[in-house]
Amino acid sequence: MIWTVERLGRRGDGVAVSGDQRALAPLTLPGEVIEGQAGDGRIAAPKIVTPSPERVRAPCPHYRACGGCSLMHASDDFVAGWKQQVVETALAAQGIARGVDAIHTSPPRSRRRAVLSGRRTRKGALVGFHARASDVIVDLADCHVLTPPITAALPLLRQIVAAGASRAGEISLTVIDTPAGLDVTATGGKPEDAALTETLAGLAAEGDLARLTWGDVPLTRRAPALPIGRAQVVPPPAAFLQATAEGEAALLAEVRAAVAGARRIADLYAGIGTFALPLAEMAEVHAVEGLSAPLEALSAGWRGAPRLHRITHEVRDLARRPLLPDELSRLDAIVIDPPRAGAEAQTRQIAASKIETVAFVACDPANFARDARILADGGFSIARLAVIDQFRWSPHVEIAAHFRRNWNPA
Repeated sequence: MIWTVERLGRRGDGVAVSGDQRALAPLTLPGEVIEGQAGDGRIAAPKIVTPSPERVRAPCPHYRACGGCSLMHASDDFVAGWKQQVVETALAAQGIARGVDAIHTSPPRSRRRAVLSGRRTRKGALVGFHARASDVIVDLADCHVLTPPITAALPLLRQIVAAGASRAGEISLTVIDTPAGLDVTATGGKPEDAALTETLAGLAAEGDLARLTWGDVPLTRRAPALPIGRAQVVPPPAAFLQATAEGEAALLAEVRAAVAGARRIADLYAGIGTFALPLAEMAEVHAVEGLSAPLEALSAGWRGAPRLHRITHEVRDLARRPLLPDELSRLDAIVIDPPRAGAEAQTRQIAASKIETVAFVACDPANFARDARILADGGFSIARLAVIDQFRWSPHVEIAAHFRRNWNPA
């Protein structure tokens, strides 16, 4: 059956049309004519009949199978334009006509944090990302996304999986590339015992890992500290941080510009202090996070750093118990970096407050647009809008926006 690809869906698959039928077609681009049979609304193996001029040869040998990337067959200009369009379309659906001012794209081989999957086999182990729409693990020999130290450690990670995985189970490996060495957290493996601990400690030493955490048991050889502003922060195992150093720098630059001149700032969903610690160079910061471990790491980093303003912190579930307008009234600006679900409850309180400046970092365009609508109804406008692409060949889109209340661009 012959199909024409109309557009890309939010997850990067082509939306193909044939007569009155529609189906998703992976690894295709708008305008392409393809051939294939659809099942359950999906064309599993589309054959390209007429390629798009934006189609390029994917440099990765794993690309057709691996689910880690889905847009490596498209030119960089196309991917950048499509990601901007995703954000603009989401805002337009909420009645906000606003174009993207800038896009910052991280380079290849720059992802310093990744979650890999591992499975033990009769001959050893597999380590990599899942295949598309599958629980099959694509065993990586190379990766154009991961930093070179993580790629170089793939054989070691296979040894760790072979030593600690059950035959039937799958292990999740969170790997962070730090200046002190790799920080690896494994979950889903066999229970820790003396023999396994000795084996894992030997592998960590052989591979020169900074820290290997097996479940809840850390085997630390040296602290995997991360530089954040003037501070050195030792994150808890498997901690969230921005995927690339370049992406973090771009986000921080956007946030700094948005809150310039503020003397009292709240950093909501603060994590380990990605924004709070650098902003403490210029202002007092109140950091709020739902988990205690990241805040403890942030606080320790702040105490050891020179010449920073005061940082206070609070463990608080902002989805269930957002900061209220009277609490927000003591602030000059807010930085908010919520999870994928967005921050509807907190955004409503911000809209009802007297705060005038919000730096909003988001990782889901649709939920960001919903929250932007709430702020717009409260008198805010988007003074600047940037796309931060830390996942250049995936459909993932991150946003940094500067909201100002009663803003007049003239």
